[in-house]
Amino acid sequence: MAIHGGKLISHLTFVTGALLAAGTGQAQEIQGGAGIKAPAMSKALAPVSQKMLDGAAKDSANWLHSNGDYGQTRFYPATQINTKNVATLKPKFVFQTAVVESMETAPIVVNGVMFLTTSYNHVYAVDAITGQEYWHYKHKMGAVTTFCCGPNNKGVAVAGDKLFMGTLDAKMVALDTKTGKLLWETEIADPEKGYSETMAPTVADGKVLIGTNGGEYGIRGFVKAFDTETGKLVWTFNTIPEVGHEGVWAKTDATGRDMHRDIPAEKAAFAKKSDFYTTLGGGVWMTPSIDRASKTVFFVVGNPSPDLYGAERPGDNLYTDSLVAVDLDTGKYKWHYQYIAHDVWDLDAVSPPILVDVKDKTGKMIPGVIHGGKTGHVYVHNRSNGELIRFSEAMVPQENMWVLPTATGARMLPGANGGVEWSPMAYHAGNRMSYALNLHQPMTYHVEESKYPNGKLWLGGAFKNAVGEEQWGNVTAVNIDTGKIAWQTKTPQPMIGGALATAGNLVFAGEGNGWFNAYDAKSGKVLWRFQCGAGVNAPPVSYMVNGKQYIAVAVGGNSQMDFKRGNSVFVFAL
Repeated sequence: MAIHGGKLISHLTFVTGALLAAGTGQAQEIQGGAGIKAPAMSKALAPVSQKMLDGAAKDSANWLHSNGDYGQTRFYPATQINTKNVATLKPKFVFQTAVVESMETAPIVVNGVMFLTTSYNHVYAVDAITGQEYWHYKHKMGAVTTFCCGPNNKGVAVAGDKLFMGTLDAKMVALDTKTGKLLWETEIADPEKGYSETMAPTVADGKVLIGTNGGEYGIRGFVKAFDTETGKLVWTFNTIPEVGHEGVWAKTDATGRDMHRDIPAEKAAFAKKSDFYTTLGGGVWMTPSIDRASKTVFFVVGNPSPDLYGAERPGDNLYTDSLVAVDLDTGKYKWHYQYIAHDVWDLDAVSPPILVDVKDKTGKMIPGVIHGGKTGHVYVHNRSNGELIRFSEAMVPQENMWVLPTATGARMLPGANGGVEWSPMAYHAGNRMSYALNLHQPMTYHVEESKYPNGKLWLGGAFKNAVGEEQWGNVTAVNIDTGKIAWQTKTPQPMIGGALATAGNLVFAGEGNGWFNAYDAKSGKVLWRFQCGAGVNAPPVSYMVNGKQYIAVAVGGNSQMDFKRGNSVFVFAL
């Protein structure tokens, strides 16, 4: 189903990364060929303080969090590139990595040094102006690498003089920012049981936080905090509670629609067997947001296991398909809000929550948290207690919701990819708009009886693309104060990757066919586009060096959608 882009433009400057990753466990000094030593690290690189991380939302020089700031707004505060001049945006360099495979990384930029990752856990440090490589680290992968949806990595976190990365074999590694040297490594979970890591972690107050993949393999989900100096575990919040995972036996979803559950049958089954919490799923795919004032961590939780066969797991299956808040210092539960109870459609919550001020039901401005769902709605919550204030108009077609999967297949929209998949939204406070990337993939849902397969793929059926039906995507702007769609721009392929909003009233997002686009943030008009030659399915970032603004995006396609693979990061400027 992939639609491949054209070839790379021949006049571009290419900076080629290491073609071989000799050795393991440390950075590789391979630059341009054997015997050629990598250049010395930029003297401008300095440790990243907690104060810098706290102030990242107003820092136009750097990009210090995978989603821009602790609130995950993906908003860049400078205006050098804007609606009036974006048409003159040109590529400045293309950095080619050693791995031709899907790329979902959001580069971190510190004082003109860019840190980026690839599939299979390579990390590169490069000059953010020229693309010159400083070092290259390749993780020594363990024997077991069970993972869903591609061997991706979404990026690193930075604090002090350390980078932190989760790995496909469920490790956390800490690297020296100047050299790429491995400082410590710790196991997050047992990869033989289906655990893996693709998300970008986040760091605050000496703790590095990370969730886990594995909802398709019968894991028990969690968010864990590790000490940044030692790698020792500080706390764990299990997304599947040992007691209470049956919930309140909800009949309707967050929008009030009947989910067609047979509650009496579920209660009878639960009375016979309720100890399945250790295999109930609930992975945390994307980076948590952090409210520094209240020391609260917010994250969304994925689907239950098995995905489609609900008879194996009666109850609401808390805290799957939920927005959850916990204490930053202890991991103690504060509140949760479940969007879909007893999910049998794989419409889990995955796109990162965003911390913004919102209007409550009386019109008063309060601290809020918003989330773009696979259902196709943007949900707006009260940050203090999780109360749902409103949900947006549907951004994609919704048909036959919530029809139950059958052995022969039941058609329902949205399909299992969304709506909004893992793609991070962006938010522009001045416009009061969130910007979401959506997929439209009509699917049929098929169910079959399935017992726990001991860490192997555990879907309990299948979701299949509806034969002969058109697939497409859109970029949608939603006014979070009203829930109304302000504008939509349709794309020929389903959209996956992420958005960037800027103070120059632009929204940047890429397509699977190779086009990288700049939209007018107020109208949705495409003001500029560039053909990158492979799928642009990663979240863009922006930064400034020596007074010049740059836009960077990874171009490697997407394995989940089978968009054309690549191995590059493109960097643009006026």
